[in-house]
Amino acid sequence: MFNIALFGAGRIGQIHAANIAAHPETRLYSVVDPYQQGAQVLASRYGAELQSCAEAMADPNVDGVLIASATDTHADLIELAAKAGKAIFCEKPVHLDLARVRDCLTTVAACQVPLLVGFNRRYDPQFSRVKALLLAGKIGKPESLVITSRDPAPPPVNYINVSGGLFRDMTIHDFDMARFIMGEEPTSIYAQGSNIVDAAIGDAGDIDTAIVVMKFPSGAMATIINSRRSGYGYDQRLELHGSHGLLKVDNILAHQVHYYGNDTSQGPLPEHFFIQRYQAAYAAEWQHFVAVLRGECAPQSSGYDGERALYLADQALASLHSGTTIAL
Repeated sequence: MFNIALFGAGRIGQIHAANIAAHPETRLYSVVDPYQQGAQVLASRYGAELQSCAEAMADPNVDGVLIASATDTHADLIELAAKAGKAIFCEKPVHLDLARVRDCLTTVAACQVPLLVGFNRRYDPQFSRVKALLLAGKIGKPESLVITSRDPAPPPVNYINVSGGLFRDMTIHDFDMARFIMGEEPTSIYAQGSNIVDAAIGDAGDIDTAIVVMKFPSGAMATIINSRRSGYGYDQRLELHGSHGLLKVDNILAHQVHYYGNDTSQGPLPEHFFIQRYQAAYAAEWQHFVAVLRGECAPQSSGYDGERALYLADQALASLHSGTTIAL
């Protein structure tokens, strides 16, 4: 049984707590959060302890840490856990500053501990099947990838202020997915964006609608389409075209019942938000981390992947500001 210290008792922490507790080889050993009321509720639900950061890091019973706290705490907690010899699962991003990420990863490498960065979409059964079929040669050589990702509604502006902006907060998942699916590092990036969904987002200095185009060494292209608003649910689609065919992932629907009448029809909308849409992905992601804890494999989404995705986000922002294609 692996004992896990969870840092952060908020919405994403609660998702991970449930998966830790549900797995037969892991136990939610402790919860660490400065907001004691929320931490106590979560700890009581799963029979866990409340610990301070220092106590969790020093506790020899803690085998691994799951960092789901505020973004600005991630790099510091990763370094503390690495120096304490703990296996590390950290939600994206490692940090919003690329230099800080690279310093953090240097520490992790020196301590020789595993670090998994939580790009949960890699573990989604639909998207991972696309990757498996591509590797099996089902559609030949990949030529173009289109990723559509639209949130159901924009977040509050106070979240925008600390998120790092659309590219670092939202598109970063799509940058990782493009690298994961294509199996190449892009050689150029071009981004365009607008503020047309919520004026408050623009007042905060961010965009809410974007299209990003990347080119890869093979000549293949990837297009990412983002919006902070869909109005009809969590829009998550992917289309990969190859020399011998097409692989396509449509939205996961809230249910499978369609109504057809004499002069009308009704069908289900996509799952409402990421908690519902990626429930299976979060569970599979934790299953993979348990295999890492057993020493059976290295993290599939590593610190390096976190660094690369943030690098692409930074370069997309540079392209947006300059209006030019950026060579990578």
